[in-house]
Amino acid sequence: MPTFRFLVSIVVLLVLPAAQAAAATSAENFVSTNIERGLQILNSNGPQRSSRFETFLEGLTDIGRIGRFTLGAARRTASPADLSAFDSAFRNYALAVYQSRLSQYAGQTLKVTGSVENAPGDYTVSTVMVDPGAKSNQQPLPVAFRVVTEGGKMVVIDVSVAGVWLSIEERDQFSAFLSQHNGNIPALVEHLNRLATQIRNGGTSQPH
Repeated sequence: MPTFRFLVSIVVLLVLPAAQAAAATSAENFVSTNIERGLQILNSNGPQRSSRFETFLEGLTDIGRIGRFTLGAARRTASPADLSAFDSAFRNYALAVYQSRLSQYAGQTLKVTGSVENAPGDYTVSTVMVDPGAKSNQQPLPVAFRVVTEGGKMVVIDVSVAGVWLSIEERDQFSAFLSQHNGNIPALVEHLNRLATQIRNGGTSQPH
């Protein structure tokens, strides 16, 4: 019996790292394939480009989960009506932000540099954006993607650009806005809708 248990332990030690490596590779492939697809959409022309990219983003990310995180503690005391209005406004705002941020890298290519498993089914995939026209001494921009498995499929729940995680940045900005407006979620909703319009017109994505 001890010999059998020893053999089982050896098998587990051999198989588990291989399974984890395979899952990490799947996360890396997921990011590489999908972000390249998104960049191809941004590089295309035509009136449908924006709507095609929004459809792509909704399939790639879990916008509802991201929104729940960014509202932070205010979500616990908000009314159902306010939460519904915020979810809708955040979706509108998030799609505009992600499209604006990724549009900055149109013409570049994505190179996956590695990944780490934060927890079972939760990965951070590290990449760099490579600009073919960059100078030889110019360092590529580091971009990381947090990928989780939900319902048997992978989705992106956060993006880090040059070390700054967008959902954490947004949560801090929303918290500051609510602090300045007596926790008024309808005011934040109105503000996010206004920002989304500004972003789509080429303005800033920073709440104030």
